[in-house]
Amino acid sequence: MAGLSPDTLLDTLRWRYAVKVFDPARAIPADLWSALEESLVLSPSSYGLQPWKFLVVQDPELRAALRPASWNQAQITDCSHLVVLLRRRTITAADADRLVSVTAERRGIEPALLDGYRQMMQRDLVEGPRSHTIGTWAANQVYIALGNLMTCAALLGVDTCPIEGFSPPDYDRILQLEDTPFQTAVVCACGYRNETDKYASLAKVRYPATEVIEHR
Repeated sequence: MAGLSPDTLLDTLRWRYAVKVFDPARAIPADLWSALEESLVLSPSSYGLQPWKFLVVQDPELRAALRPASWNQAQITDCSHLVVLLRRRTITAADADRLVSVTAERRGIEPALLDGYRQMMQRDLVEGPRSHTIGTWAANQVYIALGNLMTCAALLGVDTCPIEGFSPPDYDRILQLEDTPFQTAVVCACGYRNETDKYASLAKVRYPATEVIEHR
C-alpha cells in the first residue's frame, strides 16, 4: 500500500489547529464523515478492548442544551459534527468474554485458544490494581481514539477542535448517560474553519524537537 510522503504528512499536521470559529453553513460531506466514523471504529486500544462509545450529536436542540455546559463555546453549536467520546465506567469479566468471543469468531478459531489472553485481562483490569483506577485507564484509551480522529480528519482536509472545557456531570445528565455503562470523557467538534478565525493564521507554537525528543 502506497503511503503519504513525509512532506505531505508534516504539511497536513502544520495546517491543522484547534479551530475556534467554525463555518456553520458548511457541512462535512457524507462520504468523508463515514470514513471518519470508521476511523473511530478502527482506533487501537489496550488489549483491543475498545472501552468506549462515540456519540455523534446532530440534534440542534441537544447541542444548544450542551453549549452552556461547555463554557458557552460556540464550536458546540457551529461545527458540522459534534462527537462526544465516552468511556466505560468499569471493565468486567463479561467485557473480556465478549472480546474473546468476537475475536474467535472473526479469526475462525476456538475460544479456548484465547484462554490465556482472557485470564491476562481478568488479572490486570478486572481483579488487579488497575481495576481501582479503571476510569483513568479507559479515558486514556478514549484519548487514543481522539488523536486518531483528529489526524484522520486533517488528512481529509476536515478541521477539528478537541474540547475539555465542559462539565462532564452536566453532559452525562443532558445526554442521559447516568444509568448507562458510559461516562463522558472528552468532546471533539468537527467541521470547517471560518475565514474570520484569527487563530488559523497564527504561528504554531511548539517546543523544539531537541527539547522534547531524546535518543538513547
